[in-house]
Amino acid sequence: MRTLLLAAALALVASFTTAAQAQDPAAGFPSKSIRIYGQGTGSTADYLSRYVGQKLTERWGQPVIVDSAAGAGGTIPTNAVAKSPPDGYNLVMGHIGPMVSAVTLYARSLQYDPVKDFEPVTMVGQGVVVLVVNPGMPVSTAQEFVAYAKQKGDLAYSSAGNGSTSHLTGELLKRITGVPLQHIPYKSAGNALTAMLTGEVQVSFLSPLTAYAQLKAGKVKALAVSSAARFAGAPEIPSAAEAGIPGMDVRLWFGLFAPAKTPKAIVTKLNREIGEILRNPETQETFLKQGIASTPGTPEELGDWVKTELARWTPVIQAAGIKAD
Repeated sequence: MRTLLLAAALALVASFTTAAQAQDPAAGFPSKSIRIYGQGTGSTADYLSRYVGQKLTERWGQPVIVDSAAGAGGTIPTNAVAKSPPDGYNLVMGHIGPMVSAVTLYARSLQYDPVKDFEPVTMVGQGVVVLVVNPGMPVSTAQEFVAYAKQKGDLAYSSAGNGSTSHLTGELLKRITGVPLQHIPYKSAGNALTAMLTGEVQVSFLSPLTAYAQLKAGKVKALAVSSAARFAGAPEIPSAAEAGIPGMDVRLWFGLFAPAKTPKAIVTKLNREIGEILRNPETQETFLKQGIASTPGTPEELGDWVKTELARWTPVIQAAGIKAD
């Protein structure tokens, strides 16, 4: 009799638990490992993914695996998340490449829509791009660089690839100033930096994180950051406005996305938990040391940001004739 009563009680608890989870799919979330696609080993997106993943693992006791798969401007891992089950267990660290540039660059082959096929979770971080030049170049300011580049007429700049933030910043500078720079795409930001250090190119547009060690060592010269005001993560570098090129306003940004139709309750839980991590003073200080500001927000804010970026950059990409290869 006791065995029967215990079995009945357990069955009743199980039925209540199942009913509760049916009403609130976030109640038991997460019950298994989560995967974040971090967009390439050593990238800023990968770093942010690993940081957030570790903190979530500590909070939830469930492993958060960071998948560093890359390819086709970040569209391959992004597409993998778009096609995954909408249950919150697969996320992608999106940025301008796969969420904005890819719409134009891969117009005929892109297998996802960055607006329709994802549920925004939260913005994770934002930063700036630094205009850097080889230290042998006889310039000390951005204005001197513009004059020198116009005089030379054949300077080349490196980027992390077609449609990357570094590429778009270079095209924007050309559009603003009329500087006749030649674009040389590389496979990563690290490769773009190496190309400048070895003299293959004379100019680049890099994140503070990528350029930090070389800036400190004096192996590259920073002329401006791509914002109207100085960036807290690199306060010693003049803003674009101070440097005399106020139109060079470009944001590095990184946000987490889940597949479309992921239950709102799960998205809300992810947003809340990750937001608490990102608002922690330790996180904010750690990110700034890497040249990124921790910028949590609502899912709606991230969704609106993507739409704004699409509207801003699509004409620039089209006007510059930027291609996928």
